[in-house]
This record gives sequence, C-alpha cells and structure tokens, in this order.
Amino acid sequence: MFKIKRSKIDGCCELIPNIFEDSRGSFVKVFHDEAFADLGLENKFAEEYYSKSIKGVIRGLHFQVPPEDHVKLVYCISGSVFDVVVDLRIGSPTFGQYDTINLCADDANMVYIPKGMAHGFCTLSESSTLVYKTSTTYNPTCDRGILWNSVDIDWPEKDPVLSNRDKSFSDFKSFKSPFFI
Repeated sequence: MFKIKRSKIDGCCELIPNIFEDSRGSFVKVFHDEAFADLGLENKFAEEYYSKSIKGVIRGLHFQVPPEDHVKLVYCISGSVFDVVVDLRIGSPTFGQYDTINLCADDANMVYIPKGMAHGFCTLSESSTLVYKTSTTYNPTCDRGILWNSVDIDWPEKDPVLSNRDKSFSDFKSFKSPFFI
C-alpha cells in the first residue's frame, strides 16, 4: 500500500502511497491503520491540522516535549515544500543531524517523523498547504522550537518570511534536549 524510503535518521521515513488516476482526476490513500502497524509505524493519531504558507516562508523548527511529545505524519496537499527533520534524541548516532525531503502535492509523498525530532519546512511553490497528523494533541506548555538557521541546514530561501515566534527560538547549541534513546 505504501513504498517506504528510510531516512538517515532512525525511525524517520518517506512514505510514497499509490496514486490512482483516471479521467476524473486522482485518488490517494494517505493512512491505513493495519498498513502502518505492519510497517511498525504509529497508527493512533489524536489530532490533524493544516497550515497554508506563501513562497519563501520557513516554519519551524518545531516539536513538543514530553509528556506530550508526538509522532507526526506530514504531507503536502497543494504546492511543494522543502521539508526538514532534525534529530534531538540524546544517544542517537544522528543526534544534531538533519535530513530533508521535498514534499509535493503532485507526488503525494509524506514524511513520518518519530518522537524526539524537530520539524520545519520552506515553501518552494507560490503557496503550499501542509497537513499534519499527530499522535498527541497540541499542548502550548510543551510546545518548543529551535532556531531555523542554527543547524547548518542549506535552506533554499536565504531571507525567509518568519513568524516572530520562530525568530525568538534559541539556537541548537543552547538547547537542552529532553529526548533520549
């Protein structure tokens, strides 16, 4: 049901669903409980939401800390984005490293993000809409982030549109991770 491409970051992966096309358009199944369980992926999601962004926007790098840390499934339903995941898990061989994937509505690909990761993206198209499924609900007291340019990511946008919140995050070197392997 899904092709899976493993990331260099353990537990993170790109999921590529089947796209069924005919004269009417296309149909894509983005989640299937048993298929996710068979792949060893979280299959109990508590919340779903979406964001719309214009070209040049960077959102992130966001995460929730324990006890409300969560798994995310992220996909693009319009436009395209440069998506980034940063490993924040102390003891992980890829701690502090990142991986990127281009998410595109036309490709219907998704990124599965395990607990202990920061997530962000940059809109590549004129606009984008990203859908997020999370295994816990949003908790403002557990919501955190690290500064978007503090991990040496080669972002496609050098002068991004950022929220005041995203500008205010501390850098990665100052971050004290609550995540452990």
